[in-house]
Amino acid sequence: MRFQCGKLKLLIELDSYGSSGMEMASRLPSSSRFSGNSGDSPYKEETMIKQSKKQMLMLAAITSIGLSAPGAFAQVKDVVVDGKGEIPYVIDARNVVARSGAGLCWRTGYWSPAAASTAMAGEFPAGCACDSDIVAKDKCVAPVAAAPAPKAAPKPTADKIKLSADALFDFDKAVLKPEGKTKLNELATKAKSLKLEVILAVGHTDRIGSDAYNQRLSERRAAAVKTYLVSQGVDANRIYTEGKGETQPVTGKQCDSVRGRAAQISCLQPDRRVEVEVIGSK
Repeated sequence: MRFQCGKLKLLIELDSYGSSGMEMASRLPSSSRFSGNSGDSPYKEETMIKQSKKQMLMLAAITSIGLSAPGAFAQVKDVVVDGKGEIPYVIDARNVVARSGAGLCWRTGYWSPAAASTAMAGEFPAGCACDSDIVAKDKCVAPVAAAPAPKAAPKPTADKIKLSADALFDFDKAVLKPEGKTKLNELATKAKSLKLEVILAVGHTDRIGSDAYNQRLSERRAAAVKTYLVSQGVDANRIYTEGKGETQPVTGKQCDSVRGRAAQISCLQPDRRVEVEVIGSK
């Protein structure tokens, strides 16, 4: 029987010398033979010689190939190659790479650094286990999975709501009317359904009255809106107020020719407003 692993062949061949060794021992002069007591039979003496000879041959075999007992039985993980392409190491019938007593892999004549790096043994090249000092380190470690891309944060949306001041307040007043609170309740509900970033409340007046008076009135109306929204559970730190007075009318010059106070107040109604901008994401 032929084995690819040289050490196994050597041990088996040495062991096969047992019968011829016994024959050689029978030819030794009597001074070289083991002698027993005078009462020992020739058969017993011959048996002792056979056993001694076998032990000596086995010891010589182990010593000749440079193995010590711990090295011979050291536990080494098998390297099982895939069996595809050119294999640069000696393998047995199981595709397991043969090793020396020191744990080194037996190379074939086809061995090269490139072959050691390409012949696969499972997930990694066979050279990772047999020639780790030659094969590139990155070929012998599992690739790190890329972290999944973080989900894009939802973009905040901005809704600007224009609330008529006449619906919120009585003329020339900054106290909310019941119907004004109803509208702000809807606004508060919407704000609480969002991941709120900010609410901007900007008050505006018409041109009736002095600039300074209208500025203060627009500020008080914006502040009244904030106070009510906070009472409905909206974070006060998220609400900012500002008064623009009469500086940003939406009526333009369309009321310039209107005569009479009542008619002018009615015509300028669109200028009296509170603009609320809600910015947040769902």
